[in-house]
Amino acid sequence: MKTIFVNPERCVGCRQCEFACAVEHSASRDPAQAVFESPPPRSRIHVMPGRWYNTSFPNRCRHCNPAPCQQVCPTAAITRDAEHDLVMTDAGKCIACAMCAMVCPFDAVTFHEAANGGPARVVALKCDGCLERIAAGQPPACVEACKSGALVYGELNELIAEGRAREASVVLTSAVASQSASTRPPDHVLGWRAWGTTATELNEGVHHGRH
Repeated sequence: MKTIFVNPERCVGCRQCEFACAVEHSASRDPAQAVFESPPPRSRIHVMPGRWYNTSFPNRCRHCNPAPCQQVCPTAAITRDAEHDLVMTDAGKCIACAMCAMVCPFDAVTFHEAANGGPARVVALKCDGCLERIAAGQPPACVEACKSGALVYGELNELIAEGRAREASVVLTSAVASQSASTRPPDHVLGWRAWGTTATELNEGVHHGRH
């Protein structure tokens, strides 16, 4: 299964993914023209600041299976694309009841005006996985825009395996560096060695005294 995988430790909060997503879902798909469109194009990915300084997280729809939003939608405005396993929304059927937002475990659904070829009205908006780009063999717009590697696209298990290997390398490198930084054994090891030396000397002294 191919999906967008998030490496939150790499996110620098530049929000380029948000901009690329908004442009991709604009009428013109042109950065210079999209800002003048009405209603303005909206991003389906949302970069939120973390609890600690200089941390952030690009939050997006996970395209759950089964998808709670799809299960509760009363108008069947939310469906699943079988070929690419993506949860899609139909603005023409959406009545903005917000049931999808209530059950979404990741708070990935927002509500904004959308033209959809007719009068603008408020509808549910969420990540559609950049279905057209994927069908054309291109990566999603947010992944293409991310230069820090916080967003990557590929087979889920392969991306997870790469993450495990990367984390293991960091841990082992830190352990080796820490060991190399100081050749002096820990105090408790020195204590045991000293005790062992003293015990040996005492035993030898007793042995020689008997002779």
